[in-house]
Amino acid sequence: MDGDKGSTYKRAGVDIDAANRSVEMIKKWVDRTKRPEVLEGIGAFGGFFALDNRKYREPVLVSGTDGVGTKLRVAQMYGVYDTVGIDLVAMCVNDILAHGAEPLFFLDYLAVGKLEPVMIEELVKGVSEGCLQAGCALIGGETAEMPGFYGVDEFDMAGFAVGVVERSRLINGSTIKHGDALVGLKSSGLHSNGYSLARKVLLEDAGLKLGQHVEELGQSLGEALLTPTRIYVHSILTLLEEIEVRGMAHITGGGLVENLQRIMPAGLRPDIVTDALEPHPIFDMIARLGQVEPQEMLRTFNMGIGYVLVVAPEKVKEILMRLRLVGQEPLVIGQVGFDDRWLR
Repeated sequence: MDGDKGSTYKRAGVDIDAANRSVEMIKKWVDRTKRPEVLEGIGAFGGFFALDNRKYREPVLVSGTDGVGTKLRVAQMYGVYDTVGIDLVAMCVNDILAHGAEPLFFLDYLAVGKLEPVMIEELVKGVSEGCLQAGCALIGGETAEMPGFYGVDEFDMAGFAVGVVERSRLINGSTIKHGDALVGLKSSGLHSNGYSLARKVLLEDAGLKLGQHVEELGQSLGEALLTPTRIYVHSILTLLEEIEVRGMAHITGGGLVENLQRIMPAGLRPDIVTDALEPHPIFDMIARLGQVEPQEMLRTFNMGIGYVLVVAPEKVKEILMRLRLVGQEPLVIGQVGFDDRWLR
């Protein structure tokens, strides 16, 4: 009994009953993400997914893991928890998508200082929504209550995605050529990167409040900062059925320049036309209020472009048309040029 004398796990800060309540509360959010390949009724210590071996001749599994970073601090400060789960899924599935992989299933890890079942449900609700957008199953996860390691109101999240692609259709940038076009897909805002700089500039230095309405944003600062990362899975997989794409990059930490350079063959580089970008007003606010140099903005933030495709120049017109048909806002943002360092 909790009223008895002596040490207990609950008195040490870990509430098993609250954990059990959380599991019951999140079941409905997990159930709605199921795919036909998910097996049920086998065991409680792992998730089971039967890969459709009739669909692929040489299936290659592509995996990715990521977190949401200090955007979680904004969610904690603003008291809104049902959007960062979408970010968690997006950061993982957009990464494996860059290799042409269809996301199959997802697992999450939540660590909290004090387990509050309602908050856990909101976090998992967001993960569930992200999985629905990506078409993958939420197949398992872990919730860890860690008093003394995290503060009472603190939490962290990590995600793990597994996808599949036919080996012959694996995209790794190796076929990129000089003169290829860079086609960018618009972001919804900051997505989930650069929040340490954004928080310092907007909240600490400028003294803005999350709840205050910002005219140039058309919403409160908190709403703008917690806008979820776009998930590009449906649009890109639809496009790949119809047309060749030579390389793709998910624009995350390191911004446009560094993420695109990662997929370039030796001797090539992305030449970005910055005037072609159409950044969300949040980027202008950060640059202006923090006096952040343009190059620092480019290597920290996505600057309005969340995903980039590298395509043959003669395919650009068709690709722009097809992307618009599936609801994207594509922009030609540059081309592939020679890396001067290799010409010396």
